[in-house]
Amino acid sequence: MRLIRLKEVIACTGLGRSTIYNRVAEGSFPRPVSLGGCRSVAWVHEEVMGWIMARIEERDALGAVVAAA
Repeated sequence: MRLIRLKEVIACTGLGRSTIYNRVAEGSFPRPVSLGGCRSVAWVHEEVMGWIMARIEERDALGAVVAAA
């Protein structure tokens, strides 16, 4: 298991800091893991990659529905 910091999450997703934390708050993005400090957190790399793959699968499923129509 690999943990990634916010800078890498931003680079992987293309989302901004505020958007990431807003989506975490609404439950639509993986929650960060506390690294023991007051404000030190990281995300599980596999969870972030899973979130990205889910977005790709949603896009592909929508494309298949549109193509079938």
